[in-house]
Amino acid sequence: MFLTSRTSCATIEKTQRNKGVGHIMEMEQKLAVLGAAAKYDVSCSSSGSNRAEKRGGLGNTEACGICHTWTADGRCLSLLKVLLSNACVYDCAYCVNRVSAPKPRATFTPRELADLTIGFYRRNYIEGLFLSSGVIKNPDYTTENMIETLQILRGEYGFNGYVHAKIIPGADAALIDALGRLADRLSCNIELPSSVSLGRLAPQKLPEHILTPMKTVRNTLRGLLEDGSGRRSETPVFAPAGQTTQMIIGASPDTDYTILKLSKGLYGHYKLKRVYFSAFVPPAQWGQSGPTGGPNPNVPLLREHRLYQADWLMRFYGFDAEELLDERNQSLPEDVDPKCDWAVRHPEAFPVEVNTAPMEVLLRVPGIGPTSARRIVAARRQGRLRGEHLRKLGVVMKRAQFFLTADGKFSGMLTPGHPLLRRQLTDGRDIRQLSLFDSPEAPPLPPGVLNPSYMEFAAPVNLAELPMPLAGTLP
Repeated sequence: MFLTSRTSCATIEKTQRNKGVGHIMEMEQKLAVLGAAAKYDVSCSSSGSNRAEKRGGLGNTEACGICHTWTADGRCLSLLKVLLSNACVYDCAYCVNRVSAPKPRATFTPRELADLTIGFYRRNYIEGLFLSSGVIKNPDYTTENMIETLQILRGEYGFNGYVHAKIIPGADAALIDALGRLADRLSCNIELPSSVSLGRLAPQKLPEHILTPMKTVRNTLRGLLEDGSGRRSETPVFAPAGQTTQMIIGASPDTDYTILKLSKGLYGHYKLKRVYFSAFVPPAQWGQSGPTGGPNPNVPLLREHRLYQADWLMRFYGFDAEELLDERNQSLPEDVDPKCDWAVRHPEAFPVEVNTAPMEVLLRVPGIGPTSARRIVAARRQGRLRGEHLRKLGVVMKRAQFFLTADGKFSGMLTPGHPLLRRQLTDGRDIRQLSLFDSPEAPPLPPGVLNPSYMEFAAPVNLAELPMPLAGTLP
């Protein structure tokens, strides 16, 4: 939890003033348990919807985010992220809240959670609510309790702030519809990248229990747009910020290629706003045992990071999953990002002339993003662009210099297709996630590899054998 124990205790005491000391302590303990249990769900971000403050109501929602402060990586801080309950009847092998896990259990009543949310909001600790839950009794019963919580917030308190609600797989369609009319965003976690893995690690969950709610949300949103009811001046009547999902990475043997193809299908078929990835983190009480009884999988956070980069390329840069990976190469590289990896593997596409290349080609150049590509297209209408102009337009020349020309001039030390180019893009470093037991000393550079720190070679080479323009840049 991002709230201190003193802060949370004070707020609980004020909101539960007439219920006795014992109840205050019970609420604080519930908050500690259920706040910690919610930290493994990463599928929450800015709201993507607007709701203006109303007379007699409480709060508002902005499309750019649920609050006015974000971290450097875009995450919003002031969101009460909590489970309604961590008591779950399912025994999913990867889940910290599974029924067989030896841990304390707690459950909020709808009234308790609604009062707690309003108490935090009135003291400016939060701007919205992220509501999820373990499966209490069955999916319908759990969803009914979540709906009751939001009905108290929206109806009794007139709360207009952002609410992200989790769909419980297997819940009735009518309950999902009621939940969507109270929440700004819905999400149903797909959990694992394949039905085989889902059946092995979460046998109580069926793929149709996850995909059917996604289809229901998609069809409802589509219907609102087609009949015009979702475009009126007031807040749209159903999940105006759309839906998202989350996949656990590393708990199953599914490859990055499988994950990216599934993400592509989810974006195209179910119109998801975002697919989130969460590297599998084995709970401490498991010891050396993994989710299936074997050894714990070693899931580097770098893999999660590379998947997010690849996902961004598919969403905003026009890349396809089959371009980034294929049947022969099913894992994203660790040494360079997916865009640089694609560029190195396709030297025939470079160098690109920035004064003539169309927008979709500029987006494939490492070091050029959507913003800098738009600036290039706008600036070249006024005159020819040269190398010194590109940095001012936001181009990261450290990477882009190897893949473009400006007014016919190539400024890179290595040409596209050069065998040392990949190493140069990593600054000569060994890119890997370290453990606490790794030696801090970097491995020595192999003979003939350019050392970027001193611009000299680690071993003598024949300069005559180097391709231009590298040979011409050396003394």
